[in-house]
Amino acid sequence: MEQRQEIIESVLQQFLKHGIKKMTVQKLVEPIGVSTKTVYKYFKAKEDLLKHCLLKHYSDLAKGSGREDLLSHPVIGLYNIWNEAIKQDFGVNHLFYHDLNYYYPELQDSILKKVFRSMLSDLENAIQNGIKDGYFRKEIDPVVCMSAMELLYTSITRTERFKAFQLPTRVIMQNTIHVYLRGLCTDKGIKELNLISQAQ
Repeated sequence: MEQRQEIIESVLQQFLKHGIKKMTVQKLVEPIGVSTKTVYKYFKAKEDLLKHCLLKHYSDLAKGSGREDLLSHPVIGLYNIWNEAIKQDFGVNHLFYHDLNYYYPELQDSILKKVFRSMLSDLENAIQNGIKDGYFRKEIDPVVCMSAMELLYTSITRTERFKAFQLPTRVIMQNTIHVYLRGLCTDKGIKELNLISQAQ
C-alpha cells in the first residue's frame, strides 16, 4: 500500500476513535510511525487530511451491501443498505460526529453531497420502482421517504440516545428502520421484510 493511502486509513481510524478537534497531526500519525513532515508532503493541513479521510469513510459507507438487491428486491436492498451503514457507524466515538458537525459542517456537507448523490438517487429510484412493482404503497413520495430515513439514520448514529440502550444493531434496526420500512410497504413488500426477519 502506498504511504499516502496508509496515512489516510490510519488517521481515519484515529479520528473515528478519538474525535477530530483535540487530535494533532503528530498524535494522528503516531500509530504508524510517520513524521509530521511526511504528512505535509501529501496534505496541506490537518483539514486537508480530514477531507481525504471523510472521502474514504463515506465512500466505504456508500459501498455497503444491499445496492445489488435494489432492482430485484427493493425492500431487502434498502434494509440491507441502512443496516450496513448503521453497523459501520455505530462503533464510532460520538466525539467524531460532534466535532465534524460543530467545527467542520461545510466540509462534511460537501463530502456527503459528493459521495451520496448517486446513492440517494439509486435509493429514490428503488422506491419508485418498488411502487411500480407493488412493493411500496402508491401514495408515498420517494424523496420525502428518503429524507425521513436520513433523519432516522442520523438520530440513530449521531446521538447517544440509541447507544444508551446498549443493544445489538440488529435489535436497533428491528425497532427503527424495519418499522419505518414496514409502514411504506404493501402486503407484497411486507413479505420481503419478513424474509429478512426470518434470516436473522
